[in-house]
Amino acid sequence: MQFETVKPMHKIQKLLVANRGEIALRVMRSAKEMGIATVAVYSEADRNALHTRFADEAICIGPPASSESYLRIDKILAAAKQTNADAIHPGYGFLSENKEFAIKIKEAGLIFIGPSPEAIEIMGSKLAAKEAVAKFNVPLVPGTSEPIDDIVEAKKVAKEIGYPILIKASAGGGGKGMRVVEDEASFEEQMDRAISEAKSSFGDGSVFIEKFVSSPRHIEFQIFGDHAGNTVHLFERECSIQRRHQKVIEEAPSAILTPELRASMGEAAINVAKSCGYYGAGTVEFIMDEKMNFYFLEMNTRLQVEHPVTEEITGLDLVKLQIKVAQGEDIPFKQEDLHINGHAIEVRVYAEDPANNFLPDIGTLQTYIRPQGHGIRVDDGFEQGMTIPFYYDPMIAKLICHAESREDAIDKMIRAINEYEITGIETTLGFCKFVMEHEAFRSGNFDTKFVEKYFTPEVLQTEGIEEERQLAGVLAATLLDQAKKSVAVPAQSTGQNKWKKNRL
Repeated sequence: MQFETVKPMHKIQKLLVANRGEIALRVMRSAKEMGIATVAVYSEADRNALHTRFADEAICIGPPASSESYLRIDKILAAAKQTNADAIHPGYGFLSENKEFAIKIKEAGLIFIGPSPEAIEIMGSKLAAKEAVAKFNVPLVPGTSEPIDDIVEAKKVAKEIGYPILIKASAGGGGKGMRVVEDEASFEEQMDRAISEAKSSFGDGSVFIEKFVSSPRHIEFQIFGDHAGNTVHLFERECSIQRRHQKVIEEAPSAILTPELRASMGEAAINVAKSCGYYGAGTVEFIMDEKMNFYFLEMNTRLQVEHPVTEEITGLDLVKLQIKVAQGEDIPFKQEDLHINGHAIEVRVYAEDPANNFLPDIGTLQTYIRPQGHGIRVDDGFEQGMTIPFYYDPMIAKLICHAESREDAIDKMIRAINEYEITGIETTLGFCKFVMEHEAFRSGNFDTKFVEKYFTPEVLQTEGIEEERQLAGVLAATLLDQAKKSVAVPAQSTGQNKWKKNRL
């Protein structure tokens, strides 16, 4: 198959970022360091957002609903024309993996900071992706190679593969259109549900069947390609701590990969990229079973939320590298030049209540104080006093810690979580601290069922009670000291976490 070979040769002067929040700020900061002017687009809900204020220019593109703003290709292109931007970076989410968006950007004579529309299309369909990578001998989970909707035939396939099996929507992600089937008796009902959910979520009811790996690890490889055909991998990220099939904690490198296995998976990831003529930043996701067998899962044709941990262990700025490749420059290093430096962990700080099934808890950041210190990085899009909009993903920030070893990175993360002060809403910080302190995580002996196996809301409630006891003890001691001296003495800091909505 022939892929796009036209190599752009144009230095970007002005970059429009078709996104919001922390990723919009992240992209703009790197662009400004490269001497590139920036343009923000924003909805009416983000009129005073940090990314709106940070950019050199900002254009309102519609009402708060993303369907009327951040997902409107016409409005984004009109903003680019109005500001004379010559390139567009999609960030992640929204239109970042939309083939039509990439096509229309190119038709408008602009540079798309991303892969070719063809690569987006191939990897946007799990079935098309499996067909493409199979030609490059990339390991695949046993299952169907094309959509299936005939119940009788589907049952036959499931029986041949052996239960439990997984019914998956061909389009989309995030766990939608996905059903685990334990036995034949429940197959028909679960298949109907998967098809229905796939249609409502993605407009495409195509599903396929594959063997269900019961206790998998989720390990992904960051890859990079350029227009000259050079492709490298920037090592792996462990992303097995998830809730509702979505990542909450990521780290690099993985605690379980040997150098030999890393090399094999890295080679497979590069072959996935080659199977669709990929250039730019991309992520190849694998699942790994208890016997350390790995299988291709999917490819994300964009920058990932968790890219900072890769930046921390490689010393690379992935956004700058994206921009350089989009301008037609070659990757300035070879695979053998890359080395893993230390260990990095990222926790996603969501405005969610872990004690209430991780449901969103939207409100105002009454207190918002970031942790600081060597090896600590916070990528966010908020400041104290701002309100978390309910129109978008409830992620507040990404907290990243880097240290010489995994153990040191975990300890540093615990310290950073303790210093992160957020009040006014519930967040996932308490859950993230629970994970950092859990023996299964510290030992590296965990999988994607960590939450199901170990976490209950009572864990955080117990921790909250203990914290309140300590605070009460400090308060009592302070009042007693004041009474003895008859002098006003300042209350002492307890060093306790400040990420609860209600405090003593």
